[in-house]
Amino acid sequence: MSLKKSLVLIIIILIIDQVSKIYIKTHFVLGAQGAVEVFQWFKIHFIENSGAAWGAKLSDFLPISESSGKLILTVFRLFAVAGIGYWLFDTIKKKSSKTLILAVSLIFAGALGNIIDSVFYGMIFDHSNGQVATLFSEEPYGGMFYGKVVDMLYFPIIQNATWPSWVPYFGGRTFNFFEPVFNVADTAISTGVGILLVFNKKAFPKEEENVEENKTTSINQGSLNA
Repeated sequence: MSLKKSLVLIIIILIIDQVSKIYIKTHFVLGAQGAVEVFQWFKIHFIENSGAAWGAKLSDFLPISESSGKLILTVFRLFAVAGIGYWLFDTIKKKSSKTLILAVSLIFAGALGNIIDSVFYGMIFDHSNGQVATLFSEEPYGGMFYGKVVDMLYFPIIQNATWPSWVPYFGGRTFNFFEPVFNVADTAISTGVGILLVFNKKAFPKEEENVEENKTTSINQGSLNA
């Protein structure tokens, strides 16, 4: 996979991600309405995430203020995106497998999409509490590095189901699947990671070959020594 194709894929994901987020911000009111049903198993549910995965915040675990935790998290994300970007450049430069380049491209696009929210949204939008947000507002809800990530994709495929009584601990309890609300960028990251896990041998063929070669060499040497 060439650098050009990788960039095209990244740009397409970023455009879809940011257009969907801007649309949600400028058409939905945060907390004033429930999920909008597209299908029974797919809904649009506008939430904002100011923390890490699943809404966790550093201030929940460390003795720091919420604003300080948000700043630290955003800076960390910037370094992470830079690291992933270098990884992508290096894999393309080394002409690694198409599977690996595809996976890293998806992860980089998703990470970049969410960091755009964290870095810029606080200074270009006003708040969405009880109102539809305004793009390029004169009264933004935050500042640079203090933006909140916009999530909207909700897939409650199974709703109000009950665990069988014989299931340890969970037996008799109700549950929903799938509860997390996410966005296009999250989808790209999850897809990239999934590709690396499922198609690991295709993603890292050279490493696998080297391991086999080393094993063969060791066996041959052992035979000669014997």
